[in-house]
Amino acid sequence: MKRQTAGRRILGELAPKFAELNDDVLFGEVWAREQELSPRDRSMITIAALFSAGQYPQLKAHLEIGKEHGITKQEAVEMITHLAFYCGWPKAWSAFPLVEEVFGK
Repeated sequence: MKRQTAGRRILGELAPKFAELNDDVLFGEVWAREQELSPRDRSMITIAALFSAGQYPQLKAHLEIGKEHGITKQEAVEMITHLAFYCGWPKAWSAFPLVEEVFGK
């Protein structure tokens, strides 16, 4: 897994400790535990969590990461369709355009 630097790049000056925890602990340690869950599985879980919370900017970023980890456009659409029944129909309407942005039409 490639080294995460987004925390330091985006928030390094404003919130250096948060940036460190993001890059080194969340992505450097938790996401690196590939023996326990694959990056693809972690991406699916994270996408579901962000979708359910309505965190669309982060959802888009994690759809991009999920794509890198092998999630297909069809799988992303199916995840959102399934989650719509548990988390809310309007959230699905808000998420589908993000899928198109990340995976194309």
